[in-house]
Amino acid sequence: MEKQAVPKIKKILKRIRFWFLVSVTFSLIVIFLIGVGFFNIKTIHYERESSMQQKAEVVPPVPAIPPLDKADYDRRMKMLANVKEKVPPPLSEAEIKNIANKNPDTTAIKPKVQIIEPSLWPANATYPNAGAILPFNRIVAYYGNLYSKNMGVLGQYPEDEMLARLMVEVKNWTDADPETPAIPALHYIVVVAQGSKGVDGKYRARMPDEEIDKVIEMAKKVNGLVFLDVQVGLSNVQDEVPLLEKYLKLPQVHLGIDPEFSMKTGGKPGTVIGTLDATDVNFVAEYLAKIVQENNLTPKILIVHRFTQKMVTNYAQIKPLPEVQIVMDMDGWGEAARKINTYKQFIYKEPIQFTGFKLFYKNDVLVPKSVIMGPDQLLKLTPRPIYIQYQ
Repeated sequence: MEKQAVPKIKKILKRIRFWFLVSVTFSLIVIFLIGVGFFNIKTIHYERESSMQQKAEVVPPVPAIPPLDKADYDRRMKMLANVKEKVPPPLSEAEIKNIANKNPDTTAIKPKVQIIEPSLWPANATYPNAGAILPFNRIVAYYGNLYSKNMGVLGQYPEDEMLARLMVEVKNWTDADPETPAIPALHYIVVVAQGSKGVDGKYRARMPDEEIDKVIEMAKKVNGLVFLDVQVGLSNVQDEVPLLEKYLKLPQVHLGIDPEFSMKTGGKPGTVIGTLDATDVNFVAEYLAKIVQENNLTPKILIVHRFTQKMVTNYAQIKPLPEVQIVMDMDGWGEAARKINTYKQFIYKEPIQFTGFKLFYKNDVLVPKSVIMGPDQLLKLTPRPIYIQYQ
């Protein structure tokens, strides 16, 4: 038995020696190849990781913002002012004969001088920083709150239908005034005045971040702007606006403040029309300017709603800034004649910088035979509104 086992053991040992020599030879070959740089073990192990890291480190270049074209800005502001020029009728034959009889030198007969009506517009305001939206574009916005179908068109329809309707209005405005292309916006009431006190007795409700995020994502689908609107109730802009800072740091997010629901007298929202003073507007403008400066942003836009004299007090002290463009938005509803009169009384007469005009799909047609005002009508106003809001 022992004699039979010996050949088997020798055979096994021979195989072991063979594979040992093969492994040693392979190892020597690998070491040699590494030494001559044929391949790099570190590269093999970390090639994918390095590639991913390089991709993560690639930052797209920030597009350069051209400097403000002041000549074009001035031209557009004069165009918005829509100043009427009165061209007198030509001289009659009788007038020409009368002049000729008094002075045979017919070269003395001169046409009547063209008269330009005095105008408060363009408003005397500072130039904006480079990258300003106004007056190079007109903003067409849908207004409302996602929780309510009654507060505006923004919350009235399903998202896709609402955006499609908005883009129809945007096209209508661009077609009516091609030189001022319209861009879409969603104007979302982020702080809503309430009829109940709430936990802190301020008669206002703040919308959750999740709802604000939804509106921002909606606007992205049409490359639109977002306006966050604040109705302070018994609170104030000094407390409410800073709570929105993380959103206001986004370049496409702007702000609106509504004096109607600023209840400085302590009344419940909706019982009387509220008010904001120039100090409130300036606080908000300066706060936005600080955000623009600290985050290297293009100018923000501040919308201030108005449809009565007392809604905005001490207007002459409101100061537009290079970082903040201010729009006084005519917020009244009713038939066309009533809205135009409100615009003339409370927007035209107290110039600040830019103007807006609000249209109500429901309330503007309550009077029989009345219709929603169109771009052709609004472009005849002095000044022409650069911000159009639909509710």
